[in-house]
Order: sequence, then structure tokens, then C-alpha cells
Amino acid sequence: MNKTSILLSVVVIARNEEKRISKCLESLSFCDEIIVVDNGSTDKTVEIAEQFHARVFLCEEKSFSTLRNIGKEKATGIWILYVDADETIPQALKEEILRIIENEKGKKGISTSYFITRENYYLGKKWPMRDKMQRFFLKNNLIQWEGTLHETAVIKGTMGILDEPLIHNTHRMLEEMVEKTNEWSLFEAESRLAQNHPPVVGWRLIRVMLTGFSQSFFRQGGWRAGTVGWIESIYQGFSMFITYAKLWELQKLHENGE
Repeated sequence: MNKTSILLSVVVIARNEEKRISKCLESLSFCDEIIVVDNGSTDKTVEIAEQFHARVFLCEEKSFSTLRNIGKEKATGIWILYVDADETIPQALKEEILRIIENEKGKKGISTSYFITRENYYLGKKWPMRDKMQRFFLKNNLIQWEGTLHETAVIKGTMGILDEPLIHNTHRMLEEMVEKTNEWSLFEAESRLAQNHPPVVGWRLIRVMLTGFSQSFFRQGGWRAGTVGWIESIYQGFSMFITYAKLWELQKLHENGE
């Protein structure tokens, strides 16, 4: 690949990821430019990123769309790849990405934006179901990211899908999971309140817990993951409960003018 004419930028969003970001950035050494959008880290995340010669930009907005749009704005590459700090790019995916950049240079009428599948690991165990995320774009075809809770890329052209997966090491420890749920559930509750979500009543709490559990355990095949599948699925129900319980609390405060 001629790096004087093709530049691949990668954008990494991170917050307090000092334990994982090194492995992530090591897997991105093939990229010409690394941009880290730091979401208010209080550990050594920024220091470690700078050791990998990343360009670091600070932003404390909670919206992932905002964070991803900042990365797009700062990236100088012809192509842009998005990777989270708890993800890594294996060799096979690296080769596929570089092959697409080389093969599609100058071509028209084919996919210039791509989904990448994720091979997920929960509590150290491979999860039965893969998901896919919008992650790889010809930068000029990526218009912007939209959505407060679940961001979506607005693009020109069509979306393809890469064959090789990236590795997603999430939910490593229960303590870490609870901390993140406590933090992000408030943001999600506030977003639902701003969207005038219907009042939270008892039956709704039961419904969202059952939905969270069933989607994880049955739809995603968590039952095939043994004990980890039970823990993760029950936790998903718990996570939904916390979000909606906080929403109930916010609604009561709003009713009382507080």
C-alpha cells in the first residue's frame, strides 16, 4: 500500500482504560494515524495513548455520536476505522482492511462503508452470538453519527460487511460491570426522560427485566455459555432494572419540580 497516497486513520474512544488500551493500540500499529478521543479519564489512559504516538483529544460529552463525530473531524485519512478500547484487530482482519483499501482505490459504484462483526468475550468466555457494527468507512462517504443512546452512522452509498471479525473483550469483572452500569444507566435514564418516556410503573420494571434476560439468554444463545451465560443474562435484566428505576426516580423529581 502506498502510504503517500492512502492514509488510514483509526479512532479509539476511551475512558479509564489503562488496563486494556495498550493491547488495543498495539493491534492498530498498521494504521497511519491513531486518534484517541478521551472521555474524561482519571487514570493513565491518556499517558499510555501518547506513548503510542496517538493524537489525543479530550471530550466529556456522554453521547457516543458526539465522540465519534469528533474523531471523524480530527481524522485526516482517506479511510477511517473505529475501534473501541476493549477491542483488538486480529491479523486476518488487518489484512482484509488493507486489501480493501488497495483494491477499491479509485473504484466507483461499490461499497465504501462496512460493517465489522465482533467476536465477544464475556467474563473471559466466548459468547455464542456475534454482532456487527458500522466501523469502516471511506471518510468522504461518512456524513455523521446520530443518536444519543445507540449511535448510527449516516452515510452516502451502501454498506458492505467484512468477513473477518474483531475481538471484543467486554465485561471482564463483575465489579467493573456494576460500576459502568451505575454510571451509564443515569445517562440513559436522563435521555429517556428528555424524550418524555411514559411513566414507569411496576409492571414495566418486570417487563424490562424479563426482556433484558430473554434477549441475552434465548435470542443470543447465552444458555449455551454455561454459568457465564446465566450470569450475563441475569445481569442484563438487572442492568435494565437499574436504568428504569433511575428513570422512575427522575420522573418523580420532575413531577415535584426538583
